[in-house]
Amino acid sequence: MSIDLGGRRFTVQDLEAFPEDGRRYELVDGELLVGAAAGWPHQEALGALFVRLHRASPPAYRVLAAPFAVRQDLYTELRPDLVVARYADLTLKNLQAAPVLAVEVASPSSRLNDISLRKAAHARLGSQHFWLVDPDLEVPSVTAWELVGGSDYQRVARVVGEELFEPERPFPVRFAPADLVAGLRP
Repeated sequence: MSIDLGGRRFTVQDLEAFPEDGRRYELVDGELLVGAAAGWPHQEALGALFVRLHRASPPAYRVLAAPFAVRQDLYTELRPDLVVARYADLTLKNLQAAPVLAVEVASPSSRLNDISLRKAAHARLGSQHFWLVDPDLEVPSVTAWELVGGSDYQRVARVVGEELFEPERPFPVRFAPADLVAGLRP
């Protein structure tokens, strides 16, 4: 796709004009990121994680699956695969504060942007927690980071396969990465 804006950066208003075509459109500092439609492993892991987080979430938080916009300013709008936000920070249209937790489910086409651009953008936003879920059937994994010093993430956990992931923050939840892809097998 080629779009000429006459040398200016993309804005969230430009993003609102894009079609609802199954692609994921995001902005990071005025640069457009376009992602492919998600496949079955991605959707299976996302759905399974949503259910677990939704059940564990205290009333002060809401768990929302994509597409739900996290809009920092005129030039940055992220659409994480899953967000945990404070109820008080939400509007019916978007989240204008940093999510408490942002989760990306890796796909072959998104892995590089998830681990670099999106993670860095969430750190700048002030998202306290960032998780990367890899729904690989043979070696599913969850890697978790927490914000330290206000601007950098520190890896706090990496669990694989049947190992239990038991974070206490943003609230206690317990699952194994293999649980998230169990629906891909008969």
